[in-house]
Amino acid sequence: MSNDTLSPRDRLVESASRLFYGEGIHAVGVDRLVRDAGVTLATFYRHFPTKEALVEAYLRATDERLRRNVEIALSNQAPRQALEALLDLVDQRTSAPGFRGCQFINAAAEYPDDAHPVHVAVSDHRSWFRAVATQIATQLGHPNPDQAAQYLVVLHDGALVAAELDDQKAVQAAVKSAALQLLDPSATR
Repeated sequence: MSNDTLSPRDRLVESASRLFYGEGIHAVGVDRLVRDAGVTLATFYRHFPTKEALVEAYLRATDERLRRNVEIALSNQAPRQALEALLDLVDQRTSAPGFRGCQFINAAAEYPDDAHPVHVAVSDHRSWFRAVATQIATQLGHPNPDQAAQYLVVLHDGALVAAELDDQKAVQAAVKSAALQLLDPSATR
């Protein structure tokens, strides 16, 4: 969908998604967002009372997109294939052009206060991801699915940070191998 066919609110969220991810949230001002989205300052404030409200909307939109992608990837999959599909999605994210780490980890670094609405959006996303990991670990028959899910969350976070700093392919292979060993120890290697 072209930027011209989006509503002003959606254009603001699209611009925020691109600029916040590419340059950092605090580095991008409201004036720049307004110019990039092709809206007026009054339109910005009609949709978002503060810049932080737009940051939260950007994270919620990112979360919705990731949830849809995971739902599609995991639908009608056996547990082992679901785990592999989830790991493939991580590979896709870290291999995407312009990859700059995880939107949620980046936002948490800029908004460290646990009570701030931006940080709450980050926590909501992480809780959802942990629940997905717990479900997969449970389906795999892991003896401690909550602990296994925590391992997967840490591997996921590590992949999204390390892939920006190190060789992406090596990071992806290490994460996939570790996740399969930790969550599905019965699998042959």
